[in-house]
Amino acid sequence: MNQADILKKLEIVSLNDMQLQTLQNAKEHDNIVLLSPTGSGKTLAFLLPIVERLNPKIKGVQTVILVPTRELALQIETVFKKMGTAFKINACYGGHSTRTELNNLASPPAVLVGTPGRVAFHIEENSFDTGSVHSYVVDEFDKALEMGFQEDMEYIIHSFEQLQFRMLTSATPLKKIPAFTGIENPKNLKFLQAAEIKPQLTFSKVVCPAEEKLEAVIQLIGKIGKDTILIFCNHRDAVTRISETLTNKGVANGAFHGGLLQEDRERALMKFRNRSCHILISTDLAARGLDIPEIGHVIHYQIPEKEDAFIHRNGRTARMKAKGKVYLMVTNEEEYSFIDPAMPIEHLQGNYAIDNRTEFKTIYISAGKKDKVNKVDIVGYLIKTGGLQKEDIGLIEVKDTQAFVAVQTAKIKPLLQKLKDTKLKNKKVKIAIAKD
Repeated sequence: MNQADILKKLEIVSLNDMQLQTLQNAKEHDNIVLLSPTGSGKTLAFLLPIVERLNPKIKGVQTVILVPTRELALQIETVFKKMGTAFKINACYGGHSTRTELNNLASPPAVLVGTPGRVAFHIEENSFDTGSVHSYVVDEFDKALEMGFQEDMEYIIHSFEQLQFRMLTSATPLKKIPAFTGIENPKNLKFLQAAEIKPQLTFSKVVCPAEEKLEAVIQLIGKIGKDTILIFCNHRDAVTRISETLTNKGVANGAFHGGLLQEDRERALMKFRNRSCHILISTDLAARGLDIPEIGHVIHYQIPEKEDAFIHRNGRTARMKAKGKVYLMVTNEEEYSFIDPAMPIEHLQGNYAIDNRTEFKTIYISAGKKDKVNKVDIVGYLIKTGGLQKEDIGLIEVKDTQAFVAVQTAKIKPLLQKLKDTKLKNKKVKIAIAKD
């Protein structure tokens, strides 16, 4: 499959400069270090060179992509599948069924993407033959090191004896490339200051006593209105506190942090992506590498200790030349070297009511990929049997045994009535509003 076909399937008109240069340099160099901001398109930048190096005659894992989080692994798997190549990809990560992963590896994919701990587990268990691996990529390498994956990464990379291509990506400069990577004299591609992807951000701060911060963030949400909002906290309990307060007010929102079950984290991201809720509260887990939509506003409920974390949080808004607004919630006593003391103050005077309505709600369908159900089947079912118009249907996500569909809120009640006791592809399915 040629590049034009891949871009068409991804609904991309053309590659950006970073992607073009990465693709060209990957043809000429075997060791690449790519430095580029969050939201600049790094996933496609490394997947295209990988696809070019895959050999259909090799029946085994040819490329391993290591990532620091399960969400990033799933995102890369999704993008690769959308590319529509003839090659198979599988993702493995903590919290996922090892039995399912072992079944997948019994018929090995050309590309394996996963978190270091789970990939190391499969290598130890001889789940796949490392002898066929000729390329590896570590995406968000700086974050992987920060999260303590060095030992696992070292073990994994040293198990590959036939490496021909190595690549690291990072959203921050790397002080030193560890020897275990095997990367020597790399081609360094630096796009961290690229003007074409520099965000247009405006900043303001909300000054209030610490004990009034929760009330203030609720007021700020009301003032912002219905635009998308990502609220960052340093601690999980703060995420929970804000989320519960909003839920008690009847405001749709999602909570996202490492202490939640995987399915709860995935559901929160899904509803944020499909506009079933416009507010996501998260720790720094959502600051980088996740497939979430353009976000109008970022709120720092708690300020991170390091400037890098602050920058990455802000990178979730104003992606790819867009404009965005960033709010910092601080007390009079707080001072940070990376925050301008003359930053304008955002005043919260008046009564700001939060609009609880959302354009879409998410419905659950008890059938998925293992039932041979795809997005086209679901759209046809909702239109022909459910009586919806195409514009009533939003984002569709099909899992192994279930599917989730965003539907215009006003159409939900009559839709559920029409679909009661109906069949999808000759199978009786359960249809309901997806739980929070």
